[in-house]
Amino acid sequence: QVQLVESGGGFVQAGGSLRLSCADSGSAFSTSAMGWFRQAPGKEREFVAAIKWTGSSTAYADSVEGRFTISRDNAKNMVYLQMNSLKPEDTAVYYCARSPSIFAPTTRDDYNKWGQGTQVTVSS
Repeated sequence: QVQLVESGGGFVQAGGSLRLSCADSGSAFSTSAMGWFRQAPGKEREFVAAIKWTGSSTAYADSVEGRFTISRDNAKNMVYLQMNSLKPEDTAVYYCARSPSIFAPTTRDDYNKWGQGTQVTVSS
């Protein structure tokens, strides 16, 4: 069974940085797009970032553009989310997801495998 396991969440002050990691145990990782989503209390799960299977193309939500960077290591079946200049509004549970697409889709319906999530809390 394919498993996505996130790590790296935690508590940080505004302006700080965190790096999230996601380990994918599936065999199709290197030919699949990967994404990060987040869900704050009482809100819908929203797109954060996505990366093409080759790593050559990425997409970001406007709210994180210029502050977050998604990357991947196909040799290790890992995807990362470097988060800089964090704001209190970035507080959420962050989810890693895999898409059957090779591109970098930005909608939830384009992803069919999800991790359990990791909490990120940013204090003001």
